Amino acid sequence: MSKPIVAVVGRPNVGKSTFFNALAGEKISIVKDTPGVTRDRIYADVSWLDRDFTVIDTGGIEPESRDIILSQMREQAMIAMETADVIIFMTDARQGLTDADHEVADMLRRSKKPVVLAVNKIDNFKKQEMDVYEFYNLGLGEPYPISSEGKSGFGDLLDAVISHFPDMNAAEEEDDTPKIAVVGKPNVGKSSIINRLTGQNRVIVSDIAGTTRDAIDTVVRRRDREYVFIDTAGLRRKSRVTEDIERYSTIRTVSAIERCDVAVVVIDAVEGITEQDAKIAGIAHNEGKGLIIAVNKWDAVSKTDHTMKEFTDKIHSTLSFAYYAEIIFISALTGQRLPKLFESIDRVLSASTLRIQTGVLNEILTDAMAMQQPPSDKGRRLKIYYMTQAAVKPPTFVIFVNDKKLMHFSYTRYLENQIREAFDYAGTSIRFIVREKEDKEK
Repeated sequence: MSKPIVAVVGRPNVGKSTFFNALAGEKISIVKDTPGVTRDRIYADVSWLDRDFTVIDTGGIEPESRDIILSQMREQAMIAMETADVIIFMTDARQGLTDADHEVADMLRRSKKPVVLAVNKIDNFKKQEMDVYEFYNLGLGEPYPISSEGKSGFGDLLDAVISHFPDMNAAEEEDDTPKIAVVGKPNVGKSSIINRLTGQNRVIVSDIAGTTRDAIDTVVRRRDREYVFIDTAGLRRKSRVTEDIERYSTIRTVSAIERCDVAVVVIDAVEGITEQDAKIAGIAHNEGKGLIIAVNKWDAVSKTDHTMKEFTDKIHSTLSFAYYAEIIFISALTGQRLPKLFESIDRVLSASTLRIQTGVLNEILTDAMAMQQPPSDKGRRLKIYYMTQAAVKPPTFVIFVNDKKLMHFSYTRYLENQIREAFDYAGTSIRFIVREKEDKEK
């Protein structure tokens, strides 16, 4: 299940970006005492207690403004509200309750989304208590006093926010049908691929980049097995994202990757692999998802005996962080090799859930250390006591050593290669957790 999305909305200059930065732990939004500084929505992953969620910062809402920039900010904020599972409505105690606050409150009520009301710039609750109570007049329930600059009052506010999230236990009861996210830049043929797989036009296909605005789930049955394909809006480079709806789609695309088992990153064979393709694959890699690179429109490429190898080499070079990814060359237009996509998906699904017995794993470790000694530093050599598998999706291994500082990245990569040689971990990343043995004994 993807993380819940929380949008922070309100009039300009009420402290939304300061609040967002305090939650995110770093200065992601530009903070300046000028209305309209935050013109684009920005999002970050946040944790509170045992719940993870995504926070969207937005430009300020001026309901009746005719100013072009303020009008665009209003549209972005409205799209953020549509995207969000919960909305934090930020108000300003120093400015007091305004007509614009009432108009924003009316917009929020029409959104039918849960709203948590925050009254910002409360530096001294005893002195400003009546300023807080004034906001009950908005009819949005209890106002939560906070100070974004002082980072106070966040606890009660966030408790109220997460109370609106779906029940975690209910989420765990979701069916185990494999979920495949089809992602990539606009107009690379994602929807066409799914239409070919389903045998019918279940998804609108157009030559206009960005036709698919939201994630759409399509059930595909093959050989008595069902798959849920998630078709997503294309991700564009930030400088090229001009439509508010496309920014909204970016967040939904990230959410689609979060809830999938395997991400199929579609690349345009004619255009070749790009930096943006690498960024999209990087999202799946960082989330630990199974990864398949589908090179579409292969029928439109002039070929020699070396074309496929040269293209594969370029992919490996650009996606050096995901050298394990499965690569398949297809054509949604002709159906070329599309059935093999299911074979790749099944192989990656199997690899992502593969477990290795501790005894077998340590035999591999012993042989690896015999072939290449662990590194040393200043006369102190790394000792690896044993290794065990802790999790799947992605496969995660815990290595117990004498000193974590001696466990160099290159040796970790060497051990990963030895494991991959012994077992078929196609299309799935492998994670390692290094612990000192003394830590375990404590």
